[in-house]
Amino acid sequence: MAQDAAGPVGGQPQTPELGVPNLGTAEFSMLGKALRRGLRDFIKKPLYGFAFSLFYVIGGWAMLWLTLASGQSYWLTFAAIGFPLIGPFAAVGLYEVSHRLENGTPMTWGDITGVVWRQSKRQLPSICAVIIIVFLFWFFLAHMIFALFLGLATMTNVSSSYDIYLTSNGLQMLAVGTVVGAAFAMLLYMITVMSLPLLLDREIDFVTAMITSFKFVQDNLVVMIAWATLLAGLTFVAMIPGFFGIFIVLPVLGHASWHLYAQVKAAGAA
Repeated sequence: MAQDAAGPVGGQPQTPELGVPNLGTAEFSMLGKALRRGLRDFIKKPLYGFAFSLFYVIGGWAMLWLTLASGQSYWLTFAAIGFPLIGPFAAVGLYEVSHRLENGTPMTWGDITGVVWRQSKRQLPSICAVIIIVFLFWFFLAHMIFALFLGLATMTNVSSSYDIYLTSNGLQMLAVGTVVGAAFAMLLYMITVMSLPLLLDREIDFVTAMITSFKFVQDNLVVMIAWATLLAGLTFVAMIPGFFGIFIVLPVLGHASWHLYAQVKAAGAA
């Protein structure tokens, strides 16, 4: 860590400031402002957004191909619910772009990838592991839910098998799967919405960051649920046109998430 503190990279210190900042109260007005600033950042530096989004578009295509090629296209329902859970992986690079734009700091691809690389040696891998575990556990439970309600029913082509969803068991499966999936998404959202920008902005451990994020959402529940609904809704819409909408929506939301954090941090410092 000593060598990290030796000098700046791209005009910023390699080692962030120590400790958790005082976070202020989230307000509804902050959400619109964060989105506008997120769109502004994307328009200013679109190539960074496209690059980070590309991994998710390719991942979406791969997920679609695997489910169809395996003849188990019913997994598309659960994959669609679980896909937004892995969105935070793109956050660090987009946060850094917004951070530099906010401070008027020049940036290059080397600067941004360098920050992402340094984060890989700090606390980020631990919180990413938590995200992966939650995502995989959701898929395991989704499989159990399908087996519980539909048993040995097979669906080789979802486009010709919608009728199974309209049966009593099918409707119950969708209801339970939606509730369980929403619970997983909400838990993951609560522990990451503030912890990811915190890990980039401050030198703290990932457990402290997750606890801070969880408590912040608890204390600002109505506003943060509105933000979560907005994030989830826009992400689902972006997935519909062959995942191509991810190229626009993901970077805008990534930049906006940083600006929401910056606003509540500024409110806490006021």
